Amino acid sequence: TALAAAGAAVMLSARKPGPLEEAAAGIPGTVATFPANAGDPDAAEACVGAAVERFGRLDILVNNAATNPYFGPLIDIDLPRWDKTLAVNLRGPLVWTQAAWRAWMRDHGGTVLNVASIGGLRPGGGIGAYDVTKAALIHQTRVLAEELGPGVRVNALAPGLVRTDFARVLVETHGDAVAERLPLRRLGLPGDVAGAAVWLVSDLAGWVTGHTLVVDGGAVLQ
Repeated sequence: TALAAAGAAVMLSARKPGPLEEAAAGIPGTVATFPANAGDPDAAEACVGAAVERFGRLDILVNNAATNPYFGPLIDIDLPRWDKTLAVNLRGPLVWTQAAWRAWMRDHGGTVLNVASIGGLRPGGGIGAYDVTKAALIHQTRVLAEELGPGVRVNALAPGLVRTDFARVLVETHGDAVAERLPLRRLGLPGDVAGAAVWLVSDLAGWVTGHTLVVDGGAVLQ
């Protein structure tokens, strides 16, 4: 929504067509949709191709999809849920970046934004598998920034606990306690992260690449 408000034409993608269309209906401006599973390389290629065909170019890729099917000690995770977490949270951003690179950015430039987490900067209770994938995503961001420059910038965001559907369980069970410990005394809102995202993919951040911007209300100060 923030990117559309800033003037971008948006191709919005998610697994389920119904909620995807509902989300797109609330975004002003030029918006198209393409149902795709973020961990599926063929779906990534198809969606990127549809974006280039629909808009004639692909300047910005935001890798925001994630999953967290397991809560508990990392040592006890079963391999199917470990593999699913890796496929969506780490392999997904890579294959979508590869697709965008091949379809447009290699020849025309662009910018990639990976949404990581402060969990990738320090361990936290219960979501260790998720945190490991986000730590790897932060390093993957650095590697790709080095490889794809100067034409393509690659950066990451590391949000703290934000009031979203994805984080609903953590917000409901730990939100008040987390907020009380933060210097800013509140959890994040989607707009807090969106503003940082718009800056990183815009020309205002034209000399920023390989960077992970923390947006967490001061959580990593603790």
